[in-house]
Amino acid sequence: MTQALIVVDVQNDFCPGGALAVPGGDQVVAPINAMMDHFDAVILTQDWHPAGHSSFASSHPGKAPFETTDMPYGTQVLWPDHCVQGTEGAAFHPALRTDGDLIIRKGFRPAIDSYSGFFENDQTTPTGLEGYLRSRGITHLTLAGLATDFCVAFTALDAARLGFGVTVQLSACRAIDLDGSLKSALTQMEEAGVGLQS
Repeated sequence: MTQALIVVDVQNDFCPGGALAVPGGDQVVAPINAMMDHFDAVILTQDWHPAGHSSFASSHPGKAPFETTDMPYGTQVLWPDHCVQGTEGAAFHPALRTDGDLIIRKGFRPAIDSYSGFFENDQTTPTGLEGYLRSRGITHLTLAGLATDFCVAFTALDAARLGFGVTVQLSACRAIDLDGSLKSALTQMEEAGVGLQS
């Protein structure tokens, strides 16, 4: 059994003071750093949007952050501008260890958002993460990071769908919890066979 740690989007904009701050987001850094040495591989995902990305509320006149709109691939939550390529907000939290094996950047296509580390939100455009894991012979994944109910959950659900063993270390995650999204995400992960560790 070969195991990898997937560190999801521990970036400045998702931490206190950031453009899309997750409550307590910076509290995941220390436990994640402590976990890294216990895995065969460590992969970090990084939200990496071009300016004017279609998931930004500012790109939709008359729309406010956290409203939704219909996109060709389905319903899209509109976010505050965040994790714009090359900005301090897109950088990893300064205390996070970044000496992993691979960094997967996602959300860089202007017309489509990307929550999962495996696929864009159309559920078909791959990021390359699956191929990397297969080539390394990795079969089991532990996920940690931000946010539990969006990018962590989407990554976990895709990993389970692709046949990986998946555990989410909830103590090293924090949630946005938008209109019940945390409860919904936890239920979906449990139903998909994802292990939830507190």
